[in-house]
Amino acid sequence: MTTNRGRKALLLALSAAAVAGAALTGGSATAAAAAGGAGRAAGLTWGDCSPAVRPLPGQRCATLSVPLDYSDPHGEQIQLAVSRLPSARPEARRGTLMVIPGGPGSSGVQRLAQKGAALAKEMDGAYDLVAFDPRGIGGSAKARCGLDEGDRWMMTLRSWPSADGGIEENVARSKRVAEACARNGGAMLRGLTSANQVRDLEQLRKALGERKLSAWGVSYGTYVAAAYAEKYPHRTDRWVLDSSNDPDPKRVARGWLEGMAQGAEDRFPDFAAYAAHPDRAVEGLRLAERPEDVRAVVMDLAGRLDREPHASVLPGAPGEPVKPGPPLTGSMLLQGLQLALYSDGFFPSFAQLVTEALDPKGEPVLPRELAGAMPDDAAAITVGVICNDVNWPASVPAHERAVAADRERFPLTAGMPANITPCSFWKGGAVEKPVRITDLGPSNILMIQNLRDPSTPYSKGMGMRRALGDRARLVSVDHGGHGVYLGNGNACGDLAVTRFLTDGVRPGEDVLCK
Repeated sequence: MTTNRGRKALLLALSAAAVAGAALTGGSATAAAAAGGAGRAAGLTWGDCSPAVRPLPGQRCATLSVPLDYSDPHGEQIQLAVSRLPSARPEARRGTLMVIPGGPGSSGVQRLAQKGAALAKEMDGAYDLVAFDPRGIGGSAKARCGLDEGDRWMMTLRSWPSADGGIEENVARSKRVAEACARNGGAMLRGLTSANQVRDLEQLRKALGERKLSAWGVSYGTYVAAAYAEKYPHRTDRWVLDSSNDPDPKRVARGWLEGMAQGAEDRFPDFAAYAAHPDRAVEGLRLAERPEDVRAVVMDLAGRLDREPHASVLPGAPGEPVKPGPPLTGSMLLQGLQLALYSDGFFPSFAQLVTEALDPKGEPVLPRELAGAMPDDAAAITVGVICNDVNWPASVPAHERAVAADRERFPLTAGMPANITPCSFWKGGAVEKPVRITDLGPSNILMIQNLRDPSTPYSKGMGMRRALGDRARLVSVDHGGHGVYLGNGNACGDLAVTRFLTDGVRPGEDVLCK
């Protein structure tokens, strides 16, 4: 919980270094902006959103045409799904705030539907809120690899080694996936890159008729946002990077995947404290009497499940009975842990999974993410972007050594983050060189980062902080989980982002929210 001292400290830091909106944007809101943007999206025709989006009241949708291949801008065009939640107070409107989702593989349109109400309340009419589904996602043009169902489960797309640490099966599957994508993906698959998402965002800015954009990028979206700010610095207004990773252009997603091992170690104590709390006994979820003993319970169970998998059941729809699921293995348990560490709200379900698996007669209910195969298009973008963005090493012996070392150092992830992926056998390699994020550009970026993030660990986020230099200020939040703003209830962190986006007030130096 945020302390009064932490909140006051942040307010003092913000007030002492208030940065006027005009200083960041180069000018105040124009008359056209104040009109609510009704005629500004000249390149877009707004209409009703699909019911599948579960749109908010007032949320509208459109499609944007962009080149499949930007080296041939007048060639084949593809369609991207776009959505907007207009400002409810046109007189207060100062521009457009882009909501840039994570992934690769997350829908911006869906995220706007999920977070739009809370975000609109915080912004109080300052922006039209806009998002789009990146190419390959949601309502936008799709790519496909034609993968067999067994190769589209999260447990197979994530390369978990065998119980003894062997990676032979991972190597064979990685080759199979890479070959299928090369055979079936075509130009659409090769077009799934972070660089193209940046170009698509610039096309959307033009279609919206905005001179500049503000942005809230989360997780992988921070890399897209940072790359956009690097390529189009004069088009950025107020720029928020929430839960960043290291943008090292030599590694990019390779480094992000490897960082999950440290992230799990950073975050696990939060789950251990929860699972050992006396209140869990009343709920039937207490795994140990002391937090320091919870790890042994989870790891011993994982080892036992690898030797003797436990029968599981799949979650059913409301009112429907559960169905038999695949055997629960130790690797599946640890993948379930990875998912649970994203939010305190997921702790009860993982504690329940462990409790049920500890009972020989129990019926563990698998998390939905582990309970079925991904659609082929979702699997294609999951591997497509990270493999197209940077070259990955192909040496099998090197991966075997890396996995062995990672398993020793980071047992909670069992070598998965260091393991081989389809990218090691990707036909054609990287599409283009990754962007190098630098400190050259306007100082209009606010970073916010949890100290204990399982996916974008704090130590990796500091790579982005160093790269940006004086362009950015960092708000560190003494909290666990992935995603900070409007995500974990830390009033100090939320205040920092809201004041920056609405008033242009940013700390004069990096600050810590308790």
